[in-house]
Amino acid sequence: VQLQASGGGLVQTGGSLRLSCAASRGTFRNNGMGWFRQAPGKEREFVASISWNGGRIFYADSVKGRFTIFRDNAKNMLYLQMNSLKSEDTAVYYCAASRYATTSSQVGHHNYWGQGTLVTVSS
Repeated sequence: VQLQASGGGLVQTGGSLRLSCAASRGTFRNNGMGWFRQAPGKEREFVASISWNGGRIFYADSVKGRFTIFRDNAKNMLYLQMNSLKSEDTAVYYCAASRYATTSSQVGHHNYWGQGTLVTVSS
């Protein structure tokens, strides 16, 4: 699976962005998928995860209620809708495919990664 993330940019505090992740192959639809982020000087952290069919979804506490993860298996696409953005959301965001069909917050459970897209939230 090859992944291509897009949709990042500069947005003001309180604004919204939608990230997209295009997968190259049909096996995408058998994998759980996740979004992670990495801020400068920090470790990569979990943001959101969705199971292969969208039936299970899991969020980090820091984004719960503001971010929504969803997928379109017919189009091999993964999305992250981000609302009410805060300065602490500034990071490079990565989409990733899990080895498993269900949700996971573990970096080590994901064996395919997109190249990352930068989100900058300014006040």
